[in-house]
Amino acid sequence: MLLNTNSKGAMQLLRMTEGLIIHQSLSAMASLGIADLLRDGPRDISAVADAAKVDEEALYRALRFLAGHGVFCETAPRQFANSQLSHWLRSDVPDSVRRAVIFRGSPYFISALTALSDVIATGRPAHDAFERLRHNPEEACIFDDAMTDVSAIWAPIVASAHDFGYWGSLMDVGGGNGLLLAAVLKAYPCLRAVLADQEHVLERAQNSAIWSDLKDRIAFEPIDFFQSVPATCRAYLMKNVIHDWNDELALKILRNCRRAVPDNGVLFLVEYSVGPANTPSLGKATDMIMLASTGGKERTVNEHRELLAAAGFQLRNVTPVEGDVMMLEARPATS
Repeated sequence: MLLNTNSKGAMQLLRMTEGLIIHQSLSAMASLGIADLLRDGPRDISAVADAAKVDEEALYRALRFLAGHGVFCETAPRQFANSQLSHWLRSDVPDSVRRAVIFRGSPYFISALTALSDVIATGRPAHDAFERLRHNPEEACIFDDAMTDVSAIWAPIVASAHDFGYWGSLMDVGGGNGLLLAAVLKAYPCLRAVLADQEHVLERAQNSAIWSDLKDRIAFEPIDFFQSVPATCRAYLMKNVIHDWNDELALKILRNCRRAVPDNGVLFLVEYSVGPANTPSLGKATDMIMLASTGGKERTVNEHRELLAAAGFQLRNVTPVEGDVMMLEARPATS
């Protein structure tokens, strides 16, 4: 029997819930390193299961499911190979997202989303995301690895989106592992820079090999951006920092930035774009993650403009970086 129009709509809605199954299956395959085991070409499921030390039939069913969505490929009965998509789950390829996918399947990430009904009812996040990371080193490590994978993808794109060399000096506020700042420094040989973040974050970042050729142009500054931001550079950059916080806390950070940015300086924010109504976007999806986990939000350009104005900045330019990412250029407001 053919479904009537209403039934087709109901089925379409129900099929959307399969996204969770895809999500967790991807995370499981990433955690088990299955794409790495298929790097040399097709293998029988028995060989892959033996190498991964997992149940053969369970692995087969998971790979069969994901192959139906273009992740992995069943090249012969019970034989699988990597596809163009599962290639990015390998740990040995540039721009791999394996660790980011593992993070998205972790209890830290999932637990906040399972409480979404309560979050929407109360307007409060499911947990204090950053406090939880401070008290759980294992989850913090998974989080840091995921952010490193994501930063590796965006760093060269953001570095080429503006002539940062013009400003002479640049501070990456809340810059984490420093991958973005390193990419900017490599692109602009005359630029000097400061990586500013919490002390324990900088302890890890300073030991990275990415600074091997940049040591004479990089400094590390421990900060709490809710208290102050050092006034040692002409240009300041924050990537995906403001979206972590509600308006009150975001404004506090921006006001501290304004105290640091000289009158002839600039502040750059790299954030997700929400996009037009009735269209999907990475920004809208990330906004739900912020809602559930940090209490932050993705903002429209006008919302950013108002927040910046309240902090003493004037939004001068918005540059699409790629896809749903934008760079906002703000200058100190003139009276």
